[in-house]
Amino acid sequence: MTQHSKIKANTAVLLTNLGTPDAPTTRAVRRYLREFLADPRVVNLPRFIWYPILYGIILPFRSSATARLYKSIWTEKGSPLLDITQQQANLLQQALGDDVIVAAAMRYGQPNIRDVLKSLEKQQVRKLIVLPLYPQYSASTTASTYDAVASALKNWRWIPEVQWVNGYADHPLYIEAIAQSIEAHRQEHPGAQQLIFSFHGLPKKMLTEGDPYYCFCQKTARLVAENLQLNPDEYQVTFQSRLGKAEWIKPYTETVMRELPKQGSKHIDVISPGFSADCLETLEEIAQRNRDYFIDAGGEEYHYIPALNTSNKHIELMAELIR
Repeated sequence: MTQHSKIKANTAVLLTNLGTPDAPTTRAVRRYLREFLADPRVVNLPRFIWYPILYGIILPFRSSATARLYKSIWTEKGSPLLDITQQQANLLQQALGDDVIVAAAMRYGQPNIRDVLKSLEKQQVRKLIVLPLYPQYSASTTASTYDAVASALKNWRWIPEVQWVNGYADHPLYIEAIAQSIEAHRQEHPGAQQLIFSFHGLPKKMLTEGDPYYCFCQKTARLVAENLQLNPDEYQVTFQSRLGKAEWIKPYTETVMRELPKQGSKHIDVISPGFSADCLETLEEIAQRNRDYFIDAGGEEYHYIPALNTSNKHIELMAELIR
């Protein structure tokens, strides 16, 4: 092996995603929610206000209901999010070749970032490229991942050179990949009156404090719509997955689903471009629950367009971001 190849072999790529419980059980979901919702990047209320709500209300009463939702999407391979992320890491490894090590970790749950980085430390990684699989930067996702990586690296005696992908909301390959997935779907299922871009929600307070996430979501939708040559009245941006009673960024996906049939849009396509892999929020909340809201309100045809998952274009995008 040449000196040049040795140097390359000491480079690692860390793919990260949000996370998943280990099983669709109340106990596993409670453990996952406790880790997730205790993160001040996710809920930035003072701890003396938030912890009584988290430990006294949410964990005791929400865990079992959430476990039932996870059970509805669980597969023989386990969590769809974890399975897809691991497949993405394997395919990215093939695309990049043996000159780098590709590993995947979850911000919450397993495999966790600290343990995966510990494994990379044992492999004497000297350069680390972190790719959080969140196209639209937010402090609650990308910055939280930064916190976890930085915390883990504090224990390294020899800190690697770290490069960070902060987001790719307007990357041409990302926009092209989303647009092509919509076009492919519409060739098989033509006739939709509206295309709904449903992004994960964010408390409005975070937006007013300077989080750019909302603006990145709007930019992604606009660029995809331009690529597809859609008129402004042929698409709209909505936000899903609210938690609690505080105001979140609007319009809410659930509300829009109930209003569209009354406005004459009875055949729609829905896509969630902020999710790099299908998960509870897409497979249950969008593909099932919001479909029911739409149909119950008088809608007739509702199609969820899957996340990019392991598509060739998606892996090509990841490889380009790393290169």
